[in-house]
Amino acid sequence: MNWWLKARAVPALSVSVVVTNAVGLLMGNAELPVPVLTGQSGHFLVGHLITLLPAVMLLHGMGRGDLRTEGVACRPVRRWDAALGSAAAATGAGVAALCYALGADSIALVLGRNIAGYVGLALLLFPFLGHRFAAVTVAIVPLLCAAAGWRSGGRPEPWAWILYPANSLVAPLITAAIVLVGILVCLTRQDPLRSAH
Repeated sequence: MNWWLKARAVPALSVSVVVTNAVGLLMGNAELPVPVLTGQSGHFLVGHLITLLPAVMLLHGMGRGDLRTEGVACRPVRRWDAALGSAAAATGAGVAALCYALGADSIALVLGRNIAGYVGLALLLFPFLGHRFAAVTVAIVPLLCAAAGWRSGGRPEPWAWILYPANSLVAPLITAAIVLVGILVCLTRQDPLRSAH
């Protein structure tokens, strides 16, 4: 198990979850100027972008190993990876919820939700795309949402879950669905495509 913890860079992943929450809380509701392609512009927070870090760190760690070789060694690597992703998503959301409960601004809820959602996407995409292409694809999501995720009236499109306000009841459900599907795919996808090391 020690080799797996080292290969997956678990300490770095853990630090990235805490640092992302801390930086996001310090920046608060700071907005980024992003051109809008359709609809009307809305608020695009720094928290929509910096919450990518834990997902990218997870993909980096998962890409350091070779699932085929590790699988031949009869180790339950897929289960460990799914558990690590689940723990990262739960920790990100849990730390954010705790900060909110202790009096932090509602941005904490957005941070936790987005960390969990991006980690879920990472788990979902990794078996199909490998770690490099999955990281690029996950990184495109906030840019796509910022550019095309707003309807007239400044409301987010139904698919642009990262843009929903902190008090939205729909966004946590979408995020939970993404995480659950990501875990399921991570556990069941048998022949992952691998990006070159």
